[in-house]
Amino acid sequence: MTGQTSIVILIAIGLLLADMYIIKSLKSALTWRFLHNKWFAKAYWTFAILLIAGLFLSVFFKIGVGIRAAILMVFFLLLVGRICLLPFLFIDDIRRFIIRLKRGDKKRYTSEQTTTATVATNAKPDAIPRSEFLVKAGLLASALPLAGLGYGIATGVYDYQVRRQTLYLPNLPKKFDGIRLGQISDIHSGSFYNKKAVLGGVEMLMNEKADFIFFTGDLVNDLTTEMKNYQDIFSKVKAPLGVYSSLGNHDYGDYAWWPNEAAKQKNLQDLKDTHKRMGWDLLMNENRRLKVDGEEIGILGVENWGLLSRFPKYGRMDLATKNTDNLPVKLLLSHDPSHWQAQVVPHYKQIDVMFSGHTHGMQFGVRTKEFQWSPIEYVYKEWAGLYHQGPQQLYVNVGYGFLGYPGRVGILPEITIFTLKAAPQPVTA
Repeated sequence: MTGQTSIVILIAIGLLLADMYIIKSLKSALTWRFLHNKWFAKAYWTFAILLIAGLFLSVFFKIGVGIRAAILMVFFLLLVGRICLLPFLFIDDIRRFIIRLKRGDKKRYTSEQTTTATVATNAKPDAIPRSEFLVKAGLLASALPLAGLGYGIATGVYDYQVRRQTLYLPNLPKKFDGIRLGQISDIHSGSFYNKKAVLGGVEMLMNEKADFIFFTGDLVNDLTTEMKNYQDIFSKVKAPLGVYSSLGNHDYGDYAWWPNEAAKQKNLQDLKDTHKRMGWDLLMNENRRLKVDGEEIGILGVENWGLLSRFPKYGRMDLATKNTDNLPVKLLLSHDPSHWQAQVVPHYKQIDVMFSGHTHGMQFGVRTKEFQWSPIEYVYKEWAGLYHQGPQQLYVNVGYGFLGYPGRVGILPEITIFTLKAAPQPVTA
């Protein structure tokens, strides 16, 4: 049994136990007729088992992208609903337990009617029982995030935003002053289900007329075949000075099942060929010299290197920086932003700017010009936007596509347009 299989099985068992507890608590606290009918229990458990079966199909088998997205959407929404409801049920159970201890009643409470009759004898006739109040409050609390996440699915997932950023580079050659660079990241083509919307985002990027473009990894979720229906769209991503790309942790097929190592390696080679067919220059621990009217800067690209143990460390900075000492500016493509603090800042001071993705901004949070927050910041210190460490800079793009939850709330899909300026870099602590 693989680690991934074990995790999915544990999730399934946990959800079934949570459902047992939720159903029992609802029946105890509420007098709604349908909760106490046999057909409700049968329908509920049939749906729960079918959803878990769908989860297994989505993770371990090749099914249609639309079906997979629908299963994951329903699973994610109901998971959030459970998480919001359970605290209210726990509070109600604790309250009941304390009351039983105070009254010395050792009988098992099997219904809210019993609890209400024992506890609230002095209550007003029209007062709502406390258990009923808590459970209804929990249901309302679970409905609110479900509504928000549903809105994120309906409106946020393809709501591409162009973000503009000036990069100040003191050593930038004059011929590059004012040049425009575009960046997209984390396409995750296996999650898409709307080609027209995806094309609309590509057209937005092309309308910006960037001089050169970076793609910073995760073209697919697992399999190169996911690009079959989208290769023609992303082949439209062109720029006068070229499109340069790198690999992300999902591009290696490390999270998929393979009959043998040869099959996995063929998938990776097919992915590399896909970059080539689209006209993208894939940088595998190597560099290029970008020339404009006799002046040049360096574009370096490494394979994925992530600080967290579950992500591969294929990146080789020693190879990517080879023969670049005489270049006045070096721009690095590295998918995982944790690479910046772990290796680039302490050991490769010659890197001026690193461009990353990977975090997706967790596809949930708040992001304005003055403020940004997402739960992902408790995992990644640098998770969205521009960061400074002395003279070195890092930009983290929150992604073009999506993974898992088929939506975005607050953290919208991003197309970044940089203007490179040959001016003193602002001093940042």
